[in-house]
Amino acid sequence: MSIPFITAEEAASYIKNGDNVGFSGFTASGTPKVVTVALAKRAKELHEKGEPFKINLFTGASTNDHVDGELARADAIGIRTPYQSHPDSRKLSNKGGMHYFDTHLSHVSQDLRYGFYGDIDVAVIEATEMSPSGEIILGAGLGMAPTLAQIAKKVIIEYSSYYHTSFRGFHDNYVPLDPPHRREIPIYKPSDRIGSTVLKIDPAKIIGVVPSNASESIKPFTAPDEISQRIGDNISHFLGEQLRTGKMPKEFLPIQSGVGNVANAVLYGLGENPEIPQFEMYTEVIQDAVMHLMEEGHCKFASTCALTFSDEAMLHFMDNIDFFRDKILMRPGEISNHPEVVRRLGLIAMNTALEADIYGNVNSTHVLGTKMMNGIGGSADFSRNAYLSIFSCPSIQKGGKISAIVPMVSHVDHSEHSVKVIATEQGVADLRGKDPIQRAECIIENCVHPMYKELMWDYLKLAQKGGGHLPHNLKAAFALHETFMETGDMSQTDFARYDA
Repeated sequence: MSIPFITAEEAASYIKNGDNVGFSGFTASGTPKVVTVALAKRAKELHEKGEPFKINLFTGASTNDHVDGELARADAIGIRTPYQSHPDSRKLSNKGGMHYFDTHLSHVSQDLRYGFYGDIDVAVIEATEMSPSGEIILGAGLGMAPTLAQIAKKVIIEYSSYYHTSFRGFHDNYVPLDPPHRREIPIYKPSDRIGSTVLKIDPAKIIGVVPSNASESIKPFTAPDEISQRIGDNISHFLGEQLRTGKMPKEFLPIQSGVGNVANAVLYGLGENPEIPQFEMYTEVIQDAVMHLMEEGHCKFASTCALTFSDEAMLHFMDNIDFFRDKILMRPGEISNHPEVVRRLGLIAMNTALEADIYGNVNSTHVLGTKMMNGIGGSADFSRNAYLSIFSCPSIQKGGKISAIVPMVSHVDHSEHSVKVIATEQGVADLRGKDPIQRAECIIENCVHPMYKELMWDYLKLAQKGGGHLPHNLKAAFALHETFMETGDMSQTDFARYDA
């Protein structure tokens, strides 16, 4: 059958108020870029007429300004999951303008197949190649595109001509069986291919094809600063020590790495450490750093869900794509983050924290316990099941007015049961085999900034007066947070007033 080309405005007209709409891609990579802009314009026009218009937005992970930005500014989002990182959608969520629920990235595809959130009325999927029979080649990110292609009632294809070379062969489209017929995910090393290079969509479901020539619009991260480099050095030296002492296989283990400057600094630190052998990655995104590490011979293979390259790096990748064809494989998010595979491969999981407490609990999502930053993403998919779970962050923020290590985190995303190692620029705390008081002593001694170290010791002594396996003084546990809200400076905290 013939699939028509249509305009972005025509495509947007098929999406109705209250529809559940799924989008391809993972981070900005592989997400739609023109249909959503037309949809936001339509929402504004309807709102000006006094007519309601909001969609329920389901994505693989975060998106870009074309999706979360445009739709948030148009007040066109009713429900949002599983992850967002755009300032406008963050603002909308924190003022209650949309119903954002945070969930693990590995769960969202199967939750949709299970029908937890209702049907997907329309899916918008970016393609870089397409046949009349509905076989498409995806772009720089998969997200949950294979599940959307399977369950959506209608599909809109955004056909991208931005990529001047073929992505054919880079994708591994695979949807696991659902219970009670589920089998193992047959991945035994990061390079194992288990699915198809093409995504098949029933042509009868495809409304039309919308041309697009927009880039991912990903800006390069700034070069690692001194603090990030010290964190990276601390982690790479710690992993080198694990190799020397036989606590890790001499062949090393696959790496999972989060997103951002600290994550990039850690990866560069691994590449610069002569003790670390050539390594593989099994992760959810790869950034510019991974491409450079591959070209330098440090990283030999990466399984990922998305190529989260800056626009400049993406152009370089496309110009040299044949070099990378046997070194990168893109999978759906529920496979790149699958707990079964993470446990089997024995990953070294490295993620970032907003704050951690002296007992090893980590807050990844909520500033001062209330304001959503981005979301939990895939960090728990990996950390809970990894061979070694490492969380890192600078020990202080805002010139020392905030300590990232506190007596009790204001929101818990990762409990002390899942966190094996905490690292800051001050040092590394190995929490394995330690009881709560030993963990606190290790974190205070190795990870807390000098300007907060005495305060943390004061709190621990105060808490221990009440006894217990995990000592806390509940009146003083959030004293640093309360002091910051009152004075703008956590270092002004005085625990003496709680020692009555």
